[in-house]
Order: sequence, then C-alpha cells, then structure tokens
Amino acid sequence: MRFDVLTIFPQMFDNVINTSILGRARENSLVEINLIDFREFSNNKHNKVDDYPYGGGEGMVIKPEPLYEAIESIGPLKKPEEKVVYMTAQGEPYNQKKAFNLSKLDRIVLICGHYEEIDERVRTGLVDEEISIGDYVLTGGELPAMVLMDSIIRLLPGVLGDENSAVNESFVDGLLEHPHYTRPEVFRDKKVPDVLLSGNHAAIRKWRRKESIRRTLRVRPELLKKIELSEEDKALLEELKKEEGL
Repeated sequence: MRFDVLTIFPQMFDNVINTSILGRARENSLVEINLIDFREFSNNKHNKVDDYPYGGGEGMVIKPEPLYEAIESIGPLKKPEEKVVYMTAQGEPYNQKKAFNLSKLDRIVLICGHYEEIDERVRTGLVDEEISIGDYVLTGGELPAMVLMDSIIRLLPGVLGDENSAVNESFVDGLLEHPHYTRPEVFRDKKVPDVLLSGNHAAIRKWRRKESIRRTLRVRPELLKKIELSEEDKALLEELKKEEGL
C-alpha cells in the first residue's frame, strides 16, 4: 500500500513513520509513505498557500491551486483502488470498520488541512472521502493523518508478528477487548484469574468473552445496541447485569 500525504509540515511525520511498527513496515517494503509539502506548488513567491475567504469572516482558507497541482504531480489515481481522503472535523466518524475497508485499497492520498478550511472546490472536485477522528478541533490534519495511517498499516498482511493480533482487538466485533495478564502470577497481592492458568481453553474463551461484554457494558454500553449478540452472548449479558446490579 502507498500513502501520499499532502501537508505543509512534513517534518511532523518523521518520528512516527520511522519508529516501531510503521518504521518496520516501511523497512520491509510493506508500505510506502510519500510526504508532499504542497507549499512547493504555491504560485506565490513566499510559498503562501492560504488567502482570505470570499464573503468575509474570520480565518484563512487554503487555496485550490497548490492542492490540485500537488495531487496532479503524483499521477492519475486508479479508481476505485485509490482514494483521496481529507482529514477534517466535519468528516465521517472514523472507526475500526472504516480502517479495515481502507486497508484493502492500493493507495490513499491524505490531505492535511489547516487554517479555517480548504477551498470547497477541492472537496467537491478531488476528495473521495472526508474523515474525522473525533468531535473536536485540532490545529491541522497531520495528527489525524498519523492516526489513520497507524490504524490501517497494522492491518496489512505481514506487518504484525501475529496475524491474529489485529483480529482479536477492541471494536473488531463491536465489543471492547477483554482484560490481559502476564507474569508474574501475583503482583502486589493481585492474582491472575485462576481460569487463565487452568489450561481449559473452552473456559478461557468463555471468560474472555464475558469480560469483553462486561467491559463494554461498563464503559461503552451504547455499543451493545449496535451489534448482533449470539444466544450465548445474551445469556452472558444477563448474568453480568445481575452481577453489576443493573
């Protein structure tokens, strides 16, 4: 997979894309990340890429020319295998399902906005999807772009050491993930649950499922209304409601 990232602050990405899982994925040629400073495509001698909004109002707007020319410089996109994604607080809320869908693409062009907004003609003429990582406003689209790349790259074949790691995580099946434990068996008088030491894989599976539902019920109960629970899950949920006094 290839990412082309349009930004006026490419240096912000250096540590993120060269460290840990993303760094190894690049070293192993599992992903290509191309940072494009779209100031270089400004038609202004000071490399200015923003201007005042027509109609007045506060803030500045990113001009259409540098973004159009930056995208045109990387060649035509092959639809639907390649998409232009604009990171904006006005976009569709991001989630694990969206990450999985995007991980199937061959190339993603990410536009990192700044200032008040980008010119609407870029949104209507170039952008395929608009994505938000939450209902809050950040200084620019760089941090959201890093979040999106991290969440997608770890889903690519060969990136994680254990291919099941990405399958058994929170939100994959709509629930939060169950608790995890490792050595030592007892730490500051807190012991690992006996079932995890039993070697009984059926009992461990059931415990993990129940604790996954418990954690979701406690922290994100609204998620339980969005997924289809099995009969076993429903029975576990009823048990938990009694245990939790709900």
